[in-house]
Amino acid sequence: MAIRAVVFDVGECLVDETREYGTWADWLGVPRHTFAAMFGAVIAQGRDYRETFQEFRPGFDLTEQREARAAAGQPEWFGEDDLYPDVRPALAKLRADGLWLGIAGNQTVRAGCLLRGLFTGDVDLIGTSDDWGASKPDPLFFERVAEVVPYDNDEILYVGDRIDNDLRPGAAAGMHTALIRRGPWATIQWDSDEARQLPTFRVESLAELPGLIAEFNTPER
Repeated sequence: MAIRAVVFDVGECLVDETREYGTWADWLGVPRHTFAAMFGAVIAQGRDYRETFQEFRPGFDLTEQREARAAAGQPEWFGEDDLYPDVRPALAKLRADGLWLGIAGNQTVRAGCLLRGLFTGDVDLIGTSDDWGASKPDPLFFERVAEVVPYDNDEILYVGDRIDNDLRPGAAAGMHTALIRRGPWATIQWDSDEARQLPTFRVESLAELPGLIAEFNTPER
């Protein structure tokens, strides 16, 4: 089956989260490089990234602290400058090639609003875990993706930066997957056997996707 729809993860796929995690280090009163080092160590150990916060403040509740930051005038935020530079050109080319486009990730309601402000008219759908009541890697999240994409699962390509959260459950749902090499997860996981064998595509840039999809969709393949 041809790939007819491409659905993108958000963090470290479309959005560079360097600034956002830096502000969390500031909120905790921890040097940014120290927070980043612990973040990488937690990921490398296969632990949930949220345990990073526990290392500095036991009992830390991320949801409560997001609300506290908002109340203090420091809500989560990302904008045009936080998008990776290949995002806009890749979306434009994929759209010109006639592909259905979506954005779906583990994001809050506020992040969903920010995404809709950034990508109105650029994609066909924006969905978040808060919208759907399911977070990756829960299979229910990918069931939600399948429900809103107007094509069969084997015609969908899900693009993400994590084997555990994005590619493994996406492939289990019968979707094609692409691993983008950026951000801490992909950097750590890139040379693993699963990262080499599981995805349909492995890319250094989203700019590679239009050509790879066109080649995949040719009858001669």
